[in-house]
Amino acid sequence: MKKALFTTGTTLAMALMLLSSTSINAQAIALQAPEPADNPNISGNSPWDRACGSSTFNEYFVTIKWAGSANSDNQFILELSNASGSFSSPTVISTITDQNSNSEFLTSFTLSTDIQGSGYRMRVRSTSPATTSPVSSPYSMYYLGFTNNLHMSPEGDGSTPGTLQVCGGGNVTLSVDNVPPTDLNTYQYSWFRSGTPIGTGPSIETSGDGEYFVYIDYGDCTGSANTESNHIIINSGTSSGIAINTPASTSLCAGESAPALEANVQNGSYSYTWYKNGEIVQAEQAGAFTYTIDTNNPSFIGDYTVEVKGSGICTETSQAVTITNAGAFTVNRNNSENLVVLPSQIQTLSVTTDANSPTYQWYRNGTAIPSTNAASLDISQAGTYYVSVTQTGGTCSSTTINSENTIAVSPTEFRLEIDYATPYSECTESSIVLETANIYAVLADSSEIDVTNDVATSFSYQWHKDGVAVSAESAKSISLTSSDENGTYSVEGTFASMASTSNTLPVQLSSNASLTITSTSTVYCSAEDTITIEASIDLTDEDFEWEKDGNIISTTDISLNVSEPGTYRLVVRKGSCPLISNEITVAPLDPELITLDVDGDVIFPEGSSKTVTANGGTSYRWFNANNIEIGSTASITFTTEGSYTLIANVDDCQVAKPITVAYLDLFNIPNVITPNGDGANDQWIIPNSYSNKSDVNVIIYNAKGAEVLNATNYSNNWPESSMAFSSQNMVFYYVIKNKAETLKQGTITVIR
Repeated sequence: MKKALFTTGTTLAMALMLLSSTSINAQAIALQAPEPADNPNISGNSPWDRACGSSTFNEYFVTIKWAGSANSDNQFILELSNASGSFSSPTVISTITDQNSNSEFLTSFTLSTDIQGSGYRMRVRSTSPATTSPVSSPYSMYYLGFTNNLHMSPEGDGSTPGTLQVCGGGNVTLSVDNVPPTDLNTYQYSWFRSGTPIGTGPSIETSGDGEYFVYIDYGDCTGSANTESNHIIINSGTSSGIAINTPASTSLCAGESAPALEANVQNGSYSYTWYKNGEIVQAEQAGAFTYTIDTNNPSFIGDYTVEVKGSGICTETSQAVTITNAGAFTVNRNNSENLVVLPSQIQTLSVTTDANSPTYQWYRNGTAIPSTNAASLDISQAGTYYVSVTQTGGTCSSTTINSENTIAVSPTEFRLEIDYATPYSECTESSIVLETANIYAVLADSSEIDVTNDVATSFSYQWHKDGVAVSAESAKSISLTSSDENGTYSVEGTFASMASTSNTLPVQLSSNASLTITSTSTVYCSAEDTITIEASIDLTDEDFEWEKDGNIISTTDISLNVSEPGTYRLVVRKGSCPLISNEITVAPLDPELITLDVDGDVIFPEGSSKTVTANGGTSYRWFNANNIEIGSTASITFTTEGSYTLIANVDDCQVAKPITVAYLDLFNIPNVITPNGDGANDQWIIPNSYSNKSDVNVIIYNAKGAEVLNATNYSNNWPESSMAFSSQNMVFYYVIKNKAETLKQGTITVIR
């Protein structure tokens, strides 16, 4: 009696469920919230209460407990919430596929590098049947991406001052400077001033005197990272208003005895440091509030500042005072740095200057040359030359500046170097310029000096290709624009009866010609079909290779006949550079290329019509059941049910596609079947608007809620003839749906 009552109750419950919802769910598993477990790979530990992962350790375990019956395809999926405990977008941290027979098991997980927070929760869910556990308690979880001691400094400049003085109640920005910029904002920081928390970002603005430091706040995992920074003590001080008193003159003559520079704050207990152009010229010294400029030093000009520090005052640096040379002038060499002197040839050296009433003295190898008070000098001997220019007028007289040296050489021979004028790659460039890049004078001791600027225009040139002079190519450079000019090049240069041949350079230019191949088809139908591939140029006298999938298949066929799929191309050898064609891919015919814009059979109400469009072919022909052609375009309109055939061409290949056209079934979905083998009402036949549809899902459940059928393209074949029924009269439940909605649902009574 109880059994009958239970069965009736179950049946009623399932029926009510169908009437009130659009899906049926059989709950067969009860899951508990996952619990932390000890790590079986580490002896002597206990279940974790926080997860502090890093690059050196990142393995945690949880225990999963469940009861019930899992299907063989079930998976247990361990999920992690966000840092606030929300599962609106959970993260899968473990997937388990082999524990469907174990009601309690361990699984491990690792922390991803973006895990940072104290409110993470876990849950586990099964997939078959689908069930989700309660969520776990919240846990602190941090990936310790940075575990070194932090370093912080003023403005993030990388310094380690220890103590800083801040003037007049001002502030200074302290910034972490040793965390990679891409990670800097990943972490939360804890800043302290004398033990009081004051900030959480990667930098702070100081808020008064005290001892400052910072560490990365990893919550409960902070102690595992040990990132505490260096400490900086901030002291306040009063501005002294340091400045350099305005000197009597800031434009001095070389050798002049000038008054000392003087700081406006003068205190014997304060320390002063003097700078020129940011470099110390007088080291820190107590009471050194003056500095005397050494005008005998040619580099005395520049920007002078003074730094002052002392008890009760800020460390400050004055504004700069700029000192100039009143007698400054310039001497510029007009000739090349290196010159060649040859017998019976004269070279002229010269300078220009803006000195006031200048006088000149020329020197060779450090020895004055008599009677050379001029801005130019003619030479015929090798040596090192310069001129001393003395200013004899103006504010500062008797100031002398030496010109740059000129090195004059007498070579025993010359060495020429040629090079590509622009970047060059073999068989890549279609043109290139070669140039005489450098000319070296070779001296008696075999040393060399670059004299390109002096003699390049004095040389005569003759270019050679493969050792043979190139007609009409007698310039410093040669321009090559055709693969017909490929070869090995050098240049012969002649100057003052001295001839020199340069190094050689290979030139392999790509051909300017284009190479295209075409085919009679790109679709391979069968072994009997032949596709012909031809080149855009005559291959009769060419050195060429036909390739298939990168392998040479012919070196003799002017046109290529292919009878198998693959990727084909042609390579023509032009000298040592290949001329490569486009690629043609010949693919086997795929009947699935031809598609219709209907799913399954073509169905429409009797008395109306249905237009069907084919895609994927190059031409189309439609035939009725009598093999009579009824259309030759991509679309056709059916008005009568029956069997039809589409013949679609893809290039030279044909695809035949049978089409069934049927009038829309108008009968209702049956709720009773009698599978007794008499051929009448043996199977559950549903209207063709639902059967044989790939986008329609038909599901049948038994009275216990278990699926007995779940199919798309349902072909009106349930129950199969071999199916056994445990009772004489049984009730089943069906749901017919597509991806968007439930289309039909109800019951099926099987009477035997």
